[in-house]
Amino acid sequence: MAYPRLIVDTKKIESNVSKIVALAKEEGITIAGVTKGFCAYPEIVKAFINGGVDFLADSRIENLKKIAPFDIPKMMLRLPMISQAKETVEYADISLNSELDTIYALNEVSESLGKIHKVILMVDLGDLREGYFKKEELFNAVDEILKLDNIELYGLGVNLTCYGGVIPKRHILQKLADYKNEIEKEFGIKIEMLSGGNSSTVHLLGTGNIPNEINNLRLGESIIFGTESAYGKHIDGTDCTAFQLEAEIIEIKEKPSVPTEEIGRDAFGNVPTFVDRGIRKRLICAVGKQDIDLESLYPLDKDLIILGGSSDHTIIDGSDSKIDYSVGDILAFNLHYVSMLRAMTSEYIEKIII
Repeated sequence: MAYPRLIVDTKKIESNVSKIVALAKEEGITIAGVTKGFCAYPEIVKAFINGGVDFLADSRIENLKKIAPFDIPKMMLRLPMISQAKETVEYADISLNSELDTIYALNEVSESLGKIHKVILMVDLGDLREGYFKKEELFNAVDEILKLDNIELYGLGVNLTCYGGVIPKRHILQKLADYKNEIEKEFGIKIEMLSGGNSSTVHLLGTGNIPNEINNLRLGESIIFGTESAYGKHIDGTDCTAFQLEAEIIEIKEKPSVPTEEIGRDAFGNVPTFVDRGIRKRLICAVGKQDIDLESLYPLDKDLIILGGSSDHTIIDGSDSKIDYSVGDILAFNLHYVSMLRAMTSEYIEKIII
């Protein structure tokens, strides 16, 4: 059996998806299931579809190609590269956009392929990642898009918390709703989709604080792990253990808890700090920062303390554990979104999907 390995429980994922889809549907909100975190593995995509997502969404063309066989509308999350305009139209029904030059390129490709491509214009409401920040620029973009024969202005969208950490609140999302209403009135059109963000908006479900106009969310973390990402709170009735990492112990030694000589930069260019706990039993596992994020890795043995690691090693304090570990034993870890993202991307971790 190869280690490290990642075990993925698709039944838990499907259950999480169905619960959150049901919450959203109570407010007339559709769900775009974001597949990028697990590299669009088809078996996990099936769990999303069985759980009831309305769209599949990804930020990479490579992943959109993987999910092409599934008969469900697909969304390109990251602003398309002009160099990938053709593939964007071929593999995505909808794309998120904020640059007219890119939309012009999508229009040309769509015309050559005999397609109508749907776009969602992104609006920056303070998080300062993608989107139109100025109202006049947004309205100018709408005016230009309506002149194009092979582009449909399908919706408006916002992204929050991913860069600036701005937490979705009613007054912020109301700005998006107001833009929709103004555009519909000024241009005499209907905006089909108002996409109110990602898993950080989930904390507003059931509170009455999502404007009625919002009818879509783009969710990955919340439907995989059952946690909203604004405050990191667990969603009732969901399971956060769908992904579990197993790694082999390759060394056990009694060592000081603080290096014994002058401390400089570590392998990643940082100057580390240490807590002096005296002489401790230290375990080393054969998995490291190239494959996982130590900050979102949680040993099932609650008495273990993750001290840190390097590219290929995770160093753990095992002095307080009630288990007498030996070299060659396997440690199991629950993990959260960033660790999942790295582990699924890493070719050095075997994936077991059940």
